[in-house]
Amino acid sequence: MVRKITATNTPKPRSSAKGSTKKKTAPARSPATAKSRTQGKTVKKAVSGSSTVELKVGQKAPAFSLPDQNGRIRRLSDFAGKKVVLYCYPKDDTPGCTRESCDFRDGLDEIHDHGAVVLGISADSVASHKKFAKKFTLKFPLLSDEEKTTLRAYGVWKEKSLYGRKFMGIERTTFIINEQGKIENIFQKVKVNGHLEEVLAELDVMP
Repeated sequence: MVRKITATNTPKPRSSAKGSTKKKTAPARSPATAKSRTQGKTVKKAVSGSSTVELKVGQKAPAFSLPDQNGRIRRLSDFAGKKVVLYCYPKDDTPGCTRESCDFRDGLDEIHDHGAVVLGISADSVASHKKFAKKFTLKFPLLSDEEKTTLRAYGVWKEKSLYGRKFMGIERTTFIINEQGKIENIFQKVKVNGHLEEVLAELDVMP
């Protein structure tokens, strides 16, 4: 009697490439990627330094003590009993700021006739202010606030945008402060053309 032998099916080895349940590990982050993310966080932190102050008409104007273009310390309290035109501008010797400053220079006598003084303020250095004032014969104080303390107190140090690029800077703003040190009017996002006339018109109606 011949014994019949039946073949047994041996299992085929499972391919590791197909149907594998092994988790894929994420590729290591390149130093460049890690650096760019860190830089992004730094930029975001810098942007968060924008002033959150929003002054209102009738409020007491924040006090300040800042050097002018000659290094002389000027305080708001020095001008008690006078109207003050405080204009905040982005940067010395740039087209818009030069035009605005020269307009105030040309209208200075008329402003004085209203019992008012003009003060400019930016984050430029004393040396930069001195050069700017000399170049354009600006005969009123230009205050230097390199630490942006006063600019933040007046709510003009803000996030700005130009051609899709965001950065921190001064929003062009003018404050009219009365003899009692209170804010009489605020001109925000000033357009340079015709601004002197706006200020003179406001001084005209002030008691």
